[in-house]
Amino acid sequence: MPEDKEKDVTEEATQKKPFEPAEFDEKDPLALDDAPDEWEQLTAERDELKDRLMRALADVENTRKRGERDRRDAETYGGSKLARDLLSVYDNLKRALETIDDAQRESSAALVEGLDLTLRDLLNTFSRHKIERVAPEVGEKFNPQIHQAMFEAPVAGVEAGKVIQLMAEGFVISDRLLRPAQVGVSATPPKS
Repeated sequence: MPEDKEKDVTEEATQKKPFEPAEFDEKDPLALDDAPDEWEQLTAERDELKDRLMRALADVENTRKRGERDRRDAETYGGSKLARDLLSVYDNLKRALETIDDAQRESSAALVEGLDLTLRDLLNTFSRHKIERVAPEVGEKFNPQIHQAMFEAPVAGVEAGKVIQLMAEGFVISDRLLRPAQVGVSATPPKS
């Protein structure tokens, strides 16, 4: 019995039926009289959907660009906090080396050399991670973007706004300031 049903269904599917054109019904929403209104409505809907699609594509592209920029920033500046913390290590090593006199250098040559190598290795590590020193020379113009004025003093023969003393080096990572260089700045001498 089930085989007979299968034969009937396949026979019906394989029989060719002649093409019969559809007849227009007056109540048909796509009737010729209503076609211009329907066409305008479909065109408006298409334009709205196209606009929404373009906006969605623009949002996706902006999100991709923002993600790429955030990734680059994280790669470049992600270690800023650690680098800022290591600056005190640099300062302490440098101060330790500056306080050693010639007699101590001779008696503890290996220790002094070890401290010096450690300081150089720290500076090389900073350099690999695009951390650069800011050490203005005496007489250089004061730059408030990368220098911090610790004091002002009038100095005869020196133009106002020039660096007269470097107290502590500053550091930048790529183009961002980690710590400003601490400097003394010349002031305008008082008028007598």
